Formats: sequence, structure tokens, C-alpha cells
Amino acid sequence: MVIAAFGTYFCMYGFRKPFTAGQYAEPSLFGLDHKSVIVIAQVLGYLLSKFIGISVVASLRPRQRIPMLLLLIAAAELSLIVFGLLPTPWNAAGLFLNGLSLGMIFGIVMGYLEGRRNTEALLAGLCTSFILADGVMKSVGQWLLDLNVPEAWMPAAAGGLFLLPLYLFAMVLRRTPPPNAEDVEARSERSPMAAADRRRCLQRYGFGLALIVLVYLLVTILRSVRADFSREIWNGLGTTIDAGLYTRSEAGVALVILILNGALVAIRNNRKAFFTGLALSMAGILIVLVAVLGWNLAIIGPFAFMVLVGLGIYMPYIAVHTTIFERFIAMTRERGTVGYFMYLADAFGYLGYVAVLFARKIFADRQLTPMDNLLPFFLTLCLLTSGLCLLLLIPCGLFFQRRNHSSEAV
Repeated sequence: MVIAAFGTYFCMYGFRKPFTAGQYAEPSLFGLDHKSVIVIAQVLGYLLSKFIGISVVASLRPRQRIPMLLLLIAAAELSLIVFGLLPTPWNAAGLFLNGLSLGMIFGIVMGYLEGRRNTEALLAGLCTSFILADGVMKSVGQWLLDLNVPEAWMPAAAGGLFLLPLYLFAMVLRRTPPPNAEDVEARSERSPMAAADRRRCLQRYGFGLALIVLVYLLVTILRSVRADFSREIWNGLGTTIDAGLYTRSEAGVALVILILNGALVAIRNNRKAFFTGLALSMAGILIVLVAVLGWNLAIIGPFAFMVLVGLGIYMPYIAVHTTIFERFIAMTRERGTVGYFMYLADAFGYLGYVAVLFARKIFADRQLTPMDNLLPFFLTLCLLTSGLCLLLLIPCGLFFQRRNHSSEAV
């Protein structure tokens, strides 16, 4: 199961991330360089897809998942061909359609893994796919550029490499058996949420869930800047970039995250596991702060800085995916799926990311941050988002600690 899920989502990244290895430095719309424009275009499509997915993923039946997944992947590859065909800046429309196609894939794959006694281990394996793929797909993009594939056609070429592998993994994934009786007893039954179910859940736990979503929003912003502009951050750190650099920096992060989050499956008590997930998130935020301090004091080098920041970002980011929402449903016995809560959080997370991209341009216009050097902006963002996350996690923990759940002993 985890191999099929890992492979499916890993291959999906072949349609999403290779383009970020390109420079696309020519001027484009709104006074921005073209890379910023196409990153924003893809994120806007992804954002819209997440809002659509709040209801679609929550109500999707198991038999509908793989057909929907394959249809979305085909649309994503066609959109990359559109990107190659259209001239700058209008080819940004291709990246918008690409993001719109790919935004619901994670929820579809996650639906096969949630609600099981070993869900953390399964989801940790799934989430490791996008940590590792984020680096590998940039390496694939850089490799294609080194082979003199034009920047405009490199994304479509990369996607073409992963069409067949993704199909094969998806065919294995569709054979995943449903949760058994022991899984349902341990983690509660997962069923589609009607509108009334969503309203009732938000009325009871809305404040605590809102704090989790806000933390996830901030972490998503930081993770997305690091992922989409890693080339520019590495340049700001004074590092010579080669095709394997992106993979090397993410491989260790992926391994540690897999071990940390997968180990939470050993905690059978759902309430304890939920609070352990919150504690793990807080520890990750502290690692980001330590990394920034270490860089500013010249204690650590560029590679260690990027690895530590990546580890610190992904600890809360993956904990939300693997544990926090999963154990929230299990301990409260609310009707619903992790996919609903994840898409609610993702929608606002990417909305915040779009806002930050535009804010960066405004600050650059006012000469508050240099547009041609992303590192100062990234360091400031690390400090601001980390501080806010710590302030939000404390009342979040207190809120859920004071709730008296009838299923507390589960």
C-alpha cells in the first residue's frame, strides 16, 4: 500500500515541480520576472483546486478515485504542452491549468490510507514522497536543461517521463483493501461528510481547528517559498548548483521525517498521539529558529542551513498530514475524513502563499527587500512565521486539552 501510494504521488510531482529548476528570468506581467509569474499562476490553479476539493474530496466514493486521478494527470500533462506552445507571458495559463489539475491528487491518494491502525506509518511514507520528490524533480528538470531541452518544453518533457510509472502505481493502489473491523474500532469509520456534518464539526471544534489551520498556513508559506525558489535561495547562500544538489538536500530530511512521524503509530491512545503531534510541530518550529540563528552567526554553512530549515518546516507540515487530523477524528469520533480537513487547511495555506508572493513584489517596489536576492526575504519570513506559529500552538494545545471528549479513553 505504502509503495503504491508513494510511487503514485512521487510521479505526480514529475508534472508539478521540474519547471522550478529553470530560471525564466525574462520580464513578464506586472513588472515581475517570468518565473514569479508562472509560480503564482500554478499556485493560483492549485489554490482553486484545493477550494474545490474541500467538498469534492470529502464526498468522493472509493470507486471514483483512480478514474478521477488518471483524468487529472492527463489534463496536467496537456497543460504543460500548452505551456510549451504559447509564447511568454501567455504560457502562464498552462501552469494555471496544471495547478488546477493537480490540486486534488493528494486527497485522492490519502483516501486509501486513512482510518487504519497503522495510518501514521502509511501517511508518513506517502508524505516522504513529496519531500524527496521536491528535490528529485528539480534535479530531473536541471538534467533536462543540461541536455539542452528548451526551458519552455522542459516541464512537458519531464511529465512525459512519469506517465507510465504513475499509471502502473495507480493500478496497484486501486487494489488497496478497505479498513477492517479492527481498524474501524481503533480509528473510527471514515465516511463522506455531508454539509450538515461539516457544520456540526466546525461548531464544536472550530476554534482549535482554526488555530491548526493558521499554523499550517504559515508553514505552507515557508515551505512553498523554499520549494519554488530553492534555486534563488541557494544562489543567495553562495552555493554552486548542480543537478544533484536538490536531491541531496532533501534525502536526509525525508528519512528523518519518515522515522519521526511514522513512529507515532506506536502510540495507541489517540489523545496522546494528537498532543504528541502538536509537540512535534513545536519542536520543528524551534529548529527553524535555531537554523536562522546559526546562519546569522556563521556557525553553520549553506547546506546545513537548508537541511535544518527543511527539517523544521516539514515536522509540523507532515504532522498535520499524518497525525493531527487523523487522531482528531479518531479521538472525537466525528463523522468525516482527513481529506476534508487537509483540503480546508491547504486552501487557506496556498491563499496565504499567493499573498506573500505579491507582498514581496510590493516590498521590492518600495525598496524594503531586494527583488534580485531572495535570501534576506526568506530569512525574515522564517523568523516571522516561526514566531507566530509558536504563539498559535500554545492556545491550540490548551483548547483541546480542556475539551472533555466522551471517547478520551480510546
